[in-house]
Amino acid sequence: MKIFCIGRNYIEHAKELSNPVPKKPLVFSKPQTALVRENRPFFYPDFSKDIHHEIEIVLKVCKLGKYIAPKFAHKYYNEITLGIDFTARDIQNQLKAKGHPWLLAKGFDGSAPIGKWLPIEDIGDVNNIDFSMTKNGEAVQIGNTKDLIFDFDYLITYISQFFTLQIGDLIFTGTPAGVGPVVIGDKLEGFLGDQKLLECNIK
Repeated sequence: MKIFCIGRNYIEHAKELSNPVPKKPLVFSKPQTALVRENRPFFYPDFSKDIHHEIEIVLKVCKLGKYIAPKFAHKYYNEITLGIDFTARDIQNQLKAKGHPWLLAKGFDGSAPIGKWLPIEDIGDVNNIDFSMTKNGEAVQIGNTKDLIFDFDYLITYISQFFTLQIGDLIFTGTPAGVGPVVIGDKLEGFLGDQKLLECNIK
């Protein structure tokens, strides 16, 4: 299984971090050891003092594909959920300043909690999905997929030009504005519309 992630895929998020809006998808990856399932907690790592939450819609690939044409892209994912792209912002800033890859800041163990999967046929219009995250009961991130710079189908097509997509691969599709730090004791909850799909306690 491969875990693909898309950076800066919402304009307001790019702006809040003073990053340029990308003209092509900014793709990076996480290893499988980043995954946290079944609402297990996130353990704050010793190597960072500035871990940020980033809520995202996650796609699950359901067909083997390479060089996927845009008109067929919607056939390559059949489930979605919410995930958190935990980011060691202090380490990421150090790496960016040197032009180095982000792997240490994005791919560390436990950095990718994911929630309960929903069949795509239960979602309705995938280009108009409301989702949000609360921290200790207060809304911190609110997004809608209509604001994606690169929509789901485009991401499937684009990634498949470089990598063979395999059944079970995951795609974190980008985070809206409102990212921020977490501390031990915080409780994060992710919602698709009014339905809670994800809970993550910071330990």
